[in-house]
Amino acid sequence: MGYEALDIANLSRSLNEALVLAELLDGAKHGYQLALEVAEASDGEIRFKHGTLYPILHRLEQSGMISGSWSDEGPRGKRRSYVLTQEGRRHLAVLRREWIRLANLLASSLGEAP
Repeated sequence: MGYEALDIANLSRSLNEALVLAELLDGAKHGYQLALEVAEASDGEIRFKHGTLYPILHRLEQSGMISGSWSDEGPRGKRRSYVLTQEGRRHLAVLRREWIRLANLLASSLGEAP
């Protein structure tokens, strides 16, 4: 069908990237805000730990998917906010297609829910 085989070993990484990139579609956000919004969007089912989120943000920034900048906002002083780049938008579109495909494959393989 023209699709590559799913990379099962990297599903977690792919999901984390998709979640972060999707939250940045609305504009710049700092890490803590991203974590809160992912949790809120998933009704608390998906939560990032700080030790997990920040390496994801650094990897996405290094790969050009997001761009970060420091600001002096809020009572805590400097915060690093991230925005989605054009490359990040393209990558998110690919990830969305892959996750929709995976969801459909799983639904088909597992059968209907009772």
